[in-house]
Amino acid sequence: MNNLKMLFLLPVFIGIQLSHAADFKLWYDRPAKEWMAGLPLGNGRLMAVVQGGIEKETIQLNDDTMWTGQPVQRDKPGAYKYLDEARRLMFEGRYFEGERVVQNHMQGLVLAMGMSTYQTSGDLKLNFRHGGKATDYRRELDLSTGIASVRYTIDDATYTREVFVSPVDQALVVHLTCDKPGKLSVDVELDRSRAGIERLAPDRLSMTGVAKPKTNPGWIGVSFETQVQVENTGGTLGESKNGIRVEGADEITLRLVTSTDYRGEDPNTVCETRLADVGQKPFSNLRKDHVEEHRRLFNRVDLNLGEAPDLPTDKRLAAFRNGAKDPSLVALYFQFGRYLLISSSRPGSMCVNLWGKWVNSLEPAYDADYHININIQMNYWLAEICNLSECHEPFFDLLDNLRPRGRITARETYGARGFTAGYATDAWYFTSQIGNAPYGVWPMAPAWMCNHLWQHYLYGGDLQYLENRSYPIMKEACQFFLDYLVEDPTTGYMVSGPSTSPENRFKDPSTGKSVSLSMAPSMDTQLITDLFSNTIEAGRVLKKDRKFRRKLEKMKARLMPMQIGEDGRLLEWAKPFKEQNKGHRHISHLWGLCPGNLITENTPEFFDAARRSLDVRVENGAADSPEYQGIAAWVLCAYTRLHDGEKAYGLLNHILTKSSWNNLFAVGERGRTREMFETDVNFGATSAIAEMLVQSHDGFIQLLPALPAALSDGTVKGLCAQGGFEVSMDWNNGVLNEVSVKSLNGNICALKYGEKLIEFETVEGKSYRFDSRLENIK
Repeated sequence: MNNLKMLFLLPVFIGIQLSHAADFKLWYDRPAKEWMAGLPLGNGRLMAVVQGGIEKETIQLNDDTMWTGQPVQRDKPGAYKYLDEARRLMFEGRYFEGERVVQNHMQGLVLAMGMSTYQTSGDLKLNFRHGGKATDYRRELDLSTGIASVRYTIDDATYTREVFVSPVDQALVVHLTCDKPGKLSVDVELDRSRAGIERLAPDRLSMTGVAKPKTNPGWIGVSFETQVQVENTGGTLGESKNGIRVEGADEITLRLVTSTDYRGEDPNTVCETRLADVGQKPFSNLRKDHVEEHRRLFNRVDLNLGEAPDLPTDKRLAAFRNGAKDPSLVALYFQFGRYLLISSSRPGSMCVNLWGKWVNSLEPAYDADYHININIQMNYWLAEICNLSECHEPFFDLLDNLRPRGRITARETYGARGFTAGYATDAWYFTSQIGNAPYGVWPMAPAWMCNHLWQHYLYGGDLQYLENRSYPIMKEACQFFLDYLVEDPTTGYMVSGPSTSPENRFKDPSTGKSVSLSMAPSMDTQLITDLFSNTIEAGRVLKKDRKFRRKLEKMKARLMPMQIGEDGRLLEWAKPFKEQNKGHRHISHLWGLCPGNLITENTPEFFDAARRSLDVRVENGAADSPEYQGIAAWVLCAYTRLHDGEKAYGLLNHILTKSSWNNLFAVGERGRTREMFETDVNFGATSAIAEMLVQSHDGFIQLLPALPAALSDGTVKGLCAQGGFEVSMDWNNGVLNEVSVKSLNGNICALKYGEKLIEFETVEGKSYRFDSRLENIK
C-alpha cells in the first residue's frame, strides 16, 4: 500500500485519533476589527462572539430566549367564511380578484405592536492595562474543543486568553493567564442598551432589564438577568468606573451565567443557583467537562481532504478566491457547519432561528425570527446525515409548540380540523397567515416540518419516538389537509389553495397583474403527497390507525400529479403561468427533488425536468442574488441530488469566495450588512458536502454520488445513512478504494457504487468492509 493511501485510511479504520487536528482550527494573526469577524461559541442556549482585542476585548452575548413581545391572537375570526369565494374566483381564472378577497378578509393581523424580535443579550467587556506593543499575536477557534483562544506577547510577557461556553455547566468561562506573575490587570464590565448594571459583591456584577424594541418600547418581552463572577489568583479586586477592577493578578477566571423568565423561571434565582454551582468547580474541571461533552458530538464525523496550508484562515480564503487549490478548506467549512449546529441547537434549547442565534442587534432584519418556508428547515438538513441527531430535537420542539395556536388558525382561517402554520413564527409560536400575499398565505409549514420527523425515524429507527412523539404530530397535520383540500371542478383532482409558491409571483392571465396566489402550486402538492405517504407508512410500521390510513390513501390517489411544461421544465404552478422572475431566488417547486425524495433517477422524466428547471433558474441569476445568499445553498444541494458534482462544487466555490466572511459565516442578507450572519447557508452547504459523498434517500446507500474533481482524494468517517447505518470510506483520484458500513439496527443494507448495487443482511453493531467492486473484505 502506498503512503498516500495509508494516510487516507488511518482516520477511517483506526479510529478517532486524527492526524490533521490543525485542520479543525480557524486562526488569525490579528484581532477582529468588527463584530462580524468574531469567533462564535455556544452551548445551544447561551451564545457568544469573541473578537480577540488586545487592549479591549468585547464578547457579545445571546440568550436564545431573549425575545420581545408575548403571545397574542392574530387570526381573523371567521375568515374561513370567505374561503369558498376566493377559491371560486381562482377556479374561474380570476386570480387577482381572488387574491384581493384573501388579503382583505382572510389574512391575519400584524397588529399595532408589530412583530416579536430576537435580540442581543449585551456584551461582556474586558479593558486590559498592560501597555506596550503586542507581537506574536494569534487568535483561534478550535472546532474540536469549542474553545476560542487569544495569545500575544508584550515585552517579555506572553498573555493567553481562553473562552468557552459550557453545555455541562451552562456558563461562559473566560480564563486569563500570563507566563510572568502579577501582570494581569483588567476592568470587567457588562453592557447593554437600556439595562441596569449593579455590583452585587466585590467579585460579582449583574445586568438586568426587559427585552423591548426601540421603535415600540411598549411591546415588552422577557425579563432577563446576567451575572459575572471574577476569581483572581494573586493581585487585588477593586471597583472600576463601570465594573470590577483586577490589579496585578497571576491568573483570572470569569464565570458568566444568564437567564430570562421565558419559561416562567425567576432570572435572578436561576443566575444565583447556576453561579453558585459553577463557582465550586476549578477552571481545569470546567474546561475538561466542556471539552468532553463537545467532543462527544463533534468527533462522530471526520472528513479529511488533504493537508491544510499553514496560513491564517482569512489568508486561506483570500488565496482560494484567487484560484488557489485548497480542498482542506472545504473540510474545514464542513466541520464548521457541524460545529455551529452543536453550538446552537441542543436538547432543551430553542430552535435555530432565521439568522442563527448570534445576533448583535436590538432590531435585526426580519426580527431574526423563524421563517419556516425554507430557512429553518435548511438549518437542520445536516442533522441526521452528519451524525447529530440529538441536535434536531429543538426543531421538533418548535413544530410541536405550533400545534395549540395552529389549531386556532386551522379553525378560524380554513374551517378545518388539525393544525397549520404560515411562513413565519416567533418564540410565542403564532401560526396566523400574516404579511403580504407572496409570503403570508402558505399553510404548508407543518407538512414540510413533519418530513424532518420522518427523516429522524428513517435514519435512527426509534420506534418509540415515532409512536409517542412523531406520529401524533404527523397525523394531526394530515387531518388539516384532509379538510383543506378541495375538488377542482374542471379536473376532478383534489387541490390545495389559495396558496403561494414561496416566494414567487406570476402574471395573472386575465389582467396581466402580478399575483402570487393560486390553486395547487406544485410545492403544495409535493408536500402533501410526502406527508400523506410518510404518515401512511408510519401507521403501517406502528400497526395502527388502519381506517385513517385508508382515508389518506384515497385522498393521495386524487392529488394533482406533477406536470412538465412545453419547455421541459417542471411547472411551478398547476398551470403554465408566466413567472414574474425566471431567476427567482427560491426553487420551491423543486422541493420534491431536494430536500424531498419524490424526484430521483427512478423518476427519470421528472428528474430531467427538475434539472432543466434548476438550470434556467441559475442561468437567470437565482444563485447569485445579492439580497439573499441562502438560496445559493439550496441550489447547491439540488445539484448534489442531481449527481452533478461539478455544478454543485461551483456553487460551493461561490459561497466560499463571494458569500463568506473571514470567520466562515455566510454573508448577511440585503446589501451584505455587516451586522448579520446567515447560518442557513453554512448549514445547507454542510449537508450538500455530506451528500456529495453519501446519499440514501432513494432506497439505497449511494457512495460518492456527486464527487467533484476538486475533491478527488479523501477520507470520511461516521456519516449516517437511512436505515440505521454509519458509513466510512476513502477514495483516490475520484475512485472509491474501500468502504466500511456499520449497522446500528441490524437492518438489510443496500449499497450502490457506480452501476453496481448489492444488498446484504446485517447484524446490529457489526461493520462490513467492501472494496471498490463492492466485494466483501474479510
